[in-house]
Amino acid sequence: MQKSSVDEIRARFDGDVERFASLETGHAVAMDAMLCLSQIAGAAARTTPAAKRILDVGCGAGNFTLRLRQEMAFAHATLLDLSLAMLTRARERVRAAGIEAEVHQRDLREVSFAEASFDVILAGAVLHHLRGDEEWEAAFRRFHGWLRPGGSLWVFDMVSHELPAVEALQRKRYTEYLVELGGEKRAGQVLAYIEKEDTPRPLTYQLDLMRRCGFSGVDVLHKNAAFAAFGGVRG
Repeated sequence: MQKSSVDEIRARFDGDVERFASLETGHAVAMDAMLCLSQIAGAAARTTPAAKRILDVGCGAGNFTLRLRQEMAFAHATLLDLSLAMLTRARERVRAAGIEAEVHQRDLREVSFAEASFDVILAGAVLHHLRGDEEWEAAFRRFHGWLRPGGSLWVFDMVSHELPAVEALQRKRYTEYLVELGGEKRAGQVLAYIEKEDTPRPLTYQLDLMRRCGFSGVDVLHKNAAFAAFGGVRG
């Protein structure tokens, strides 16, 4: 199947701002999203306690930045997203929380920041839009370079699995979750846009890639079926 283009993905998110503009329910189709938000915020605050500058990649309506703000008093957030509508809402919400916000409507694969610009990088439900192995490695190398030494990267995302039998099992579990959440029709809609838009990689693949790109202290915070939260530190 031909996967969605960047413009098609941008257009879908432009029309879905209201759903994502809720800290409590904005990521409901992702299993254990609220738990993982909390885990990431807590891990970032304890791993990089003096953080002042945050980069939120694929920020959506700003939920990950806002949840992190509940754990630590950083002063500045750089918000990166394809969707101008999402960025507009995120900037409003983040500034209302007393955080200086800088926005960039760019693709992760094209944007550039100076070396050691950030103390913490958050990547919530965004990396599954990457395609080939070269894009995945380039993204993690960029994250490593953009962090100051001792800075940390935290990811929450859909993941696939290396063993086909395990992939089938976990996809079944996720389908059952979606049906329970919103019924057969809604589950079908979510699975259809995942098939059209997304190319997730296994958690093991991403942890190995982080280490290869220079991260240390790589660790898993949580995994359930098709979703995982994990992170690491720039040595």
